[in-house]
Amino acid sequence: MRLLIIGLLGGEVGTASKIARDRGAQVACADDIATGLAHVRAGKGTDVILADVALDIAALITGLRSERISVPVVACGIGNDARKAVAAIKAGAKDYIPLPPHAELIGAVLTAVAHDERALLYADPRMAAVLALADRVAASDASVLILGASGTGKEVMARYLHGRSKRAAESFVAINCAAIPDALLESELFGHEKGAFTGAVARRTGRFEEAHGGTLLLDEVSEMDPRLQAKLLRAVQEREITRVGGSQTIRINVRLLATSNRNLEACVRDGTFREDLYFRLNVVSLRLPPLAERRGDIPLLASHFIAKYAELNGADARRLSPQAERLLIDYAWPGNVRELENAIHRAVLLANGEAIGPEAIILGPPESGTVRATGSRTEGTASAEPVTVGTTLADMERSLIIDTLQHCFGNRTHAATVLGISIRTLRNKLRQYASEGIPVPPAGQLVGLQE
Repeated sequence: MRLLIIGLLGGEVGTASKIARDRGAQVACADDIATGLAHVRAGKGTDVILADVALDIAALITGLRSERISVPVVACGIGNDARKAVAAIKAGAKDYIPLPPHAELIGAVLTAVAHDERALLYADPRMAAVLALADRVAASDASVLILGASGTGKEVMARYLHGRSKRAAESFVAINCAAIPDALLESELFGHEKGAFTGAVARRTGRFEEAHGGTLLLDEVSEMDPRLQAKLLRAVQEREITRVGGSQTIRINVRLLATSNRNLEACVRDGTFREDLYFRLNVVSLRLPPLAERRGDIPLLASHFIAKYAELNGADARRLSPQAERLLIDYAWPGNVRELENAIHRAVLLANGEAIGPEAIILGPPESGTVRATGSRTEGTASAEPVTVGTTLADMERSLIIDTLQHCFGNRTHAATVLGISIRTLRNKLRQYASEGIPVPPAGQLVGLQE
């Protein structure tokens, strides 16, 4: 994980830098905002910025946004200056860390932004076959196309390949082609020169240059505009790029990995993806089976997520009961590993006793209530009102909130966590329902956890 600290390194900020290094982060330092922005523009790689609140945090975030640089900023400052902390958050900082720094707090921030810790776990024979092929091609420089439905772990596989390649000591750079507007994606990939477009106040290095010597992952490459595909093809063929607004060609040395959740052969046939680019990227292809086709992985992944979220939430690491494990194995998992992770996170929060039982497992869309799996089809038992034509959004929201609160045994804090809203928002909603004469589940507590 790459951390940029902006601020004078004397005293507490220097201590934070040492803690981060001890936690395994690659730390770069800049004394002021201008130097920090220059570091980011140069493509040296930054996953998060820790900035001294004594500096102009608003100017830093405005500078990043104006140059279309997406890097999370965490503010830090001496003591508990609420005014500066609030100003930093309002300016766009993701969090605020009081100094002197606490080692565990610094570690939590790093964990929240680190992506390299995602492990590739498997036990099912189908996944073992995919890994065997991955191991055979990992050490080469061949382009690899990783295919699979959303949530199957395509980026995790890409990092696995990079970690076992001869480029493992160099940068792994990933860019989500589906998440960036077409007008910005070209600049993200190839960089730009000063004045190339409105907001290009300085030269910026793109992801190709940032990944020089290492690996570049084009995530969901099938979503790329055909015009940009032509420029990408030239970069792949000629091993050189030209920045937006520039004329100088720049030699690059990267290994390309690409992912897609679509049938690229069908995309080639319907003209939305270039055939020549497809063949350049598809030297080797790895197809990740959906979770429903590798059910042998489910108990192992569930145990991993239980340990992860128990530690994250300060809860006891419970085992799965046989009934809960059977429930997970029989479910269809349309959302694949990502859906399993979310289900286990909820179960860790809701479980009572020494084991996680089926009563703590909530599967399917939130409005469907608790789901029991039978083969590939599911049957739900929801206490929420059925959604029919004429049902208002307010009625749907109320049903979902009350149903979730019942699942959480009346515990407001954990219901808010499951719903993804603040505890204040939840309490305001409940007060509104009570004033309207709607029965609200009484407040309760999960064993060992306080409201």
